[in-house]
Amino acid sequence: MAVSSQPVETRRRRSRAPRVSAGIVLYRLREGDLEVLLGHPGGPYFARKDAGHWSIPKGEVEPGEELQAVARREFAEETGTSLDVPSDALIPLGEIVQKGGKHVVAWGAEGELDPASAHSNTFPMEWPPRSGRMIDVPEFDRVAWLSPEEAQRYIKDSQTPLIDRLEAILADRIR
Repeated sequence: MAVSSQPVETRRRRSRAPRVSAGIVLYRLREGDLEVLLGHPGGPYFARKDAGHWSIPKGEVEPGEELQAVARREFAEETGTSLDVPSDALIPLGEIVQKGGKHVVAWGAEGELDPASAHSNTFPMEWPPRSGRMIDVPEFDRVAWLSPEEAQRYIKDSQTPLIDRLEAILADRIR
């Protein structure tokens, strides 16, 4: 068993610090109807899981990183498209806490993206478990435009407030 060289107090503080992610809720208005872009997680664990598992494009913030910069980077990595929206056009949607304790800070951004052209970065994963065989798994295996009602059904429960907040902010632009 490895023993850490850090003092116990430091290890305890670090373990209590919440993990933070930053993300973007891309939206578009079609004839007055709101649609949001969500991604389905890739890999064998999620192959047969749908409702309640989709997510906004987001990723973990490392110490010293700026939240909006992380949100933009993660959007680009998980969709294959950079977000060309000025910072002052991003709509702050606040923070939510996911089931596992991760804090997610998000912004809304108006834009377009063709789901057929989207492609995600990949990460290595041992599959099957304990086999020693590594496979590359996309963070998202697909993205889709969904109405707020559909998004509420497919997104992780803890992320639903982000859709609610965006809808409330855009209420005067939605029919």
